[in-house]
Amino acid sequence: MRGRVDRVSELDRVISRAVSDLPRTRFDDAMKAVSTAANHGVLWFAVAALLGSRRGSSRKAALRGVASVALASTSANGVLKPLLPRRRPAASELPAYQQLPEPPTSSSFPSGHAASAAAFATAVVMESPRLGLAVVPLAATVAYSRVHVGVHWSSDVVAGAALGTGVALLTRRWWPVRPTDEARARPLDTVPVLTRGEGLVMVSNQRSGDPEHDPAAELETAFPRAAVVRAVPDRELDEQLDAAVAAHGDRVRAIGVAGGDGTVAAAATVAGRRRLPLVVVPTGTLNHFARDVGVYDLQEAVDATAAGEAVAVDLALVEVHPPASDSESVIRTRAFLNTASLGSYPDLVRLREQWQPRWGKWPAFAVALVVVLSRAEPVRVRIEGRWTAVWFLFVGNGPYHPRGMVPAWRPTLDSGLLDVRWLRADIRFSRLRAVAALLLGALGHSRVYGQREVAEFDVELSVPGMLATDGEVVEEAGRYTFRVAKEPIEVYRRREENWTGRDRPFLP
Repeated sequence: MRGRVDRVSELDRVISRAVSDLPRTRFDDAMKAVSTAANHGVLWFAVAALLGSRRGSSRKAALRGVASVALASTSANGVLKPLLPRRRPAASELPAYQQLPEPPTSSSFPSGHAASAAAFATAVVMESPRLGLAVVPLAATVAYSRVHVGVHWSSDVVAGAALGTGVALLTRRWWPVRPTDEARARPLDTVPVLTRGEGLVMVSNQRSGDPEHDPAAELETAFPRAAVVRAVPDRELDEQLDAAVAAHGDRVRAIGVAGGDGTVAAAATVAGRRRLPLVVVPTGTLNHFARDVGVYDLQEAVDATAAGEAVAVDLALVEVHPPASDSESVIRTRAFLNTASLGSYPDLVRLREQWQPRWGKWPAFAVALVVVLSRAEPVRVRIEGRWTAVWFLFVGNGPYHPRGMVPAWRPTLDSGLLDVRWLRADIRFSRLRAVAALLLGALGHSRVYGQREVAEFDVELSVPGMLATDGEVVEEAGRYTFRVAKEPIEVYRRREENWTGRDRPFLP
């Protein structure tokens, strides 16, 4: 080991002498400026502010980058430097024009600047490889600048970069990276081609998303041969759509919907009952289902219907049982496309959606979970024949990833399974255990966490409780049975391999 350390030290000295022998140029001033700008992570916070000004992968990259810099800087400066003290290169061996006016005096190993630079760059690349093309060269420049200005040995920089990269990659344990927004699903070629909306009956819910914007006019322009129905407030949307379909008789070849997840779920219920394909136009606030399907705007719906391409998507159902004492009532069935929940989960979703635009989905979910657990009241339920108390119960239409953690996304839309997760409240210190397991990335190994992937799941409550589906509270009952519909619904989605850009009639 001593021999290896000596060889590394000798290589460090060779590299430092070679750098000090470089002729004076404007590059020296640039290296000092870059190195100074990265002090205390200021440079990376500035870049993060720029990236965070845009939603989507750019903002997620900024958030992951800041979190990674904080962890890397703490590890390098707060832990490793005190444990592994090392003298910095002698200032006397460096030309004055390369030296910093106020060089640091702390331990040389590892380089905190290199750790932060590598952490930020790795985090950005994980979320957006395209943005990484701009950030990685800047990070490499900062790392090299520490050798150029003579405040670090080259091995300090290599070790710091390795630490920063490792820390950024480690964040995936708590904050998973979604490989693609579009979930996998079985492609279908049996749906009809809806030329200019021929045979399409579409309902438009102007109350979804921006209340000041009515998308109906745009829908009529995009689908001039379709029947576009404006949703009437205070009337069940599925009833309105059913009536519109019945009015057009045998000419109806597909059902369409413009709205958020709750609106789409209502239309999907009608589509499943009538065995008609579904056209989705996302006009809600978050549009989780549309993003999973891979339809991000009106134009993509136009492209898919013109091409006659769709995918098979599972429709989840929940049966709402009447009280045992009510012999005259019948079981009501509701459909949902994304998630259903009991207990405090609706509050968790509400807080997550409130904070998600600023922080990103997973950080907002984690903070919301802590807040909700601090306020929640346990719900007593019977699961798999056994009574237990839970903080909340989550049911996903299809397995969500990552398993054993906070559900973040689903990789497939036609698995035929439900993803059921719950947090137990009948274990001592269950709140503290849940939060600790979440922070350690070990929720799936905690006794407070339960998960099943099943085709059907029955839940009975000791006291009737509220059910939320696709983010909206819809029912109150004492027993619910969740299952996957026998037949999937057909949802229009354009296959990327067939995309040529030639059939975009709606583009101005």
